[in-house]
Amino acid sequence: MKYQNILVTGGLGFIGSNFVNLFHSEFNIIILDKLTYAASRSNILPDTKCEVVIGDICDANLIKNIIEQHKIDAIVNFAAESHVDNSINSPKAFIDTNIIGTYTILDVIKNYYPSIRLVHVSTDEVFGSLELDTNDKFSNSSSYKPSSPYSASKAASDHLVRAWVHTYGIDAIITNCSNNYGANQHIEKLIPKTITNALEKKPITVYGNGKNVRDWIYVEDHCRGIMLALNRGIKGNSYLFGGNNEISNIEVVNIILDIIKQENSGFDYHSLITYVTDRPGHDLRYAIDNTESQLKLGFKPSVSFQEGIASTIKWYMRAYAN
Repeated sequence: MKYQNILVTGGLGFIGSNFVNLFHSEFNIIILDKLTYAASRSNILPDTKCEVVIGDICDANLIKNIIEQHKIDAIVNFAAESHVDNSINSPKAFIDTNIIGTYTILDVIKNYYPSIRLVHVSTDEVFGSLELDTNDKFSNSSSYKPSSPYSASKAASDHLVRAWVHTYGIDAIITNCSNNYGANQHIEKLIPKTITNALEKKPITVYGNGKNVRDWIYVEDHCRGIMLALNRGIKGNSYLFGGNNEISNIEVVNIILDIIKQENSGFDYHSLITYVTDRPGHDLRYAIDNTESQLKLGFKPSVSFQEGIASTIKWYMRAYAN
């Protein structure tokens, strides 16, 4: 493979740690992570050999030192604040990390290391919302219409990457993914929150009527797509990764509770569901068209939702037991 010394920003977080755990034996990986509430050293498997640097992607000198010390030839930028509810309540952290942090990485590359390849990991939320009663999907021709402080900050960072490619000629690509699920996700998100609350027999809150639809992708499938983009992607292009699993929030909750009930019969887990006032600006539906990533990268999600959610529930059950 072309790239060997990879700086993974946000490598102790949910998606970043899964990327490191999947590929640590194939590359020399250096993790840079701020170690916020949603990250943990324990997300990295015990046999994973990689150096961890605790620091902020807004620190240009730190990034330069890591690049020079480890002869970095590629950066995969997972570092981001990502919880929509938090962005509504406290948007500044999202502006700092998602926008200023991305700018800092871009500026370091432009000024000092123009040969480095950057993969900027983004979200489908930058495209806004789709109607529930259509077959429309997000693609590379979709317009940006972010509707939350989180998605607006990610949209801004995407635009910065494109501008630095166009104006300064740096080697960067963007990936946009649908909703991830799997091991290591913080319990603030829908799937781990549902699992852990069910195990503790606590109320499981569902926004509005629960009919908002998301396209769910197993985190390891997404990570494999990112690796394909790193090695096969064309400078300046964007690649979208979805799981071909459009499921409403309430359906996701019911699927999880059905599985847990099979393991722990005798309690009505569905009685824990509690509908609450909808989130401000709650997008109705996300869905991704994978066609271009399939044709140009060879990407294809390999884990069905049934298989992935069962594995995810088992992981959280083990974590809960410990």
